[in-house]
Amino acid sequence: MHTFPFTSLATLISLAVFFWTSILVAAARKRYSVPAPAVVGNEMFERCFRVQMNTLEQLTLLVPVLWLCALWVGDLYAAAGGIIWSLGRVVYATAYRQDPKKRGPGFLITLSATMAMAAAVVIFVVRSMI
Repeated sequence: MHTFPFTSLATLISLAVFFWTSILVAAARKRYSVPAPAVVGNEMFERCFRVQMNTLEQLTLLVPVLWLCALWVGDLYAAAGGIIWSLGRVVYATAYRQDPKKRGPGFLITLSATMAMAAAVVIFVVRSMI
């Protein structure tokens, strides 16, 4: 049986980042008086909510690619991609909450990590088929 301790840790960190965005939304609901289930009403709340939803959207891409990368490429490579992804999400969230126009670098870090792992998986899978 193969174990993937570093990829497992990277997965937990990415989930912690998502949980952090959930906490930001809950705090913003209280601070800006936006009762559930409303998702609009105050621009600062809406920024926090969009960060959380975008992070969830990106997480659905990350998790399968991360684990395929661990299986096909290696535990450390996948874990590095996952950690970079998480750092990118923190950069994204911090920038977006300050000024949505500044979210680009964080998004680019996140996207680059996901795409690098996906490309590596494609290469390894195709090589195994040849």
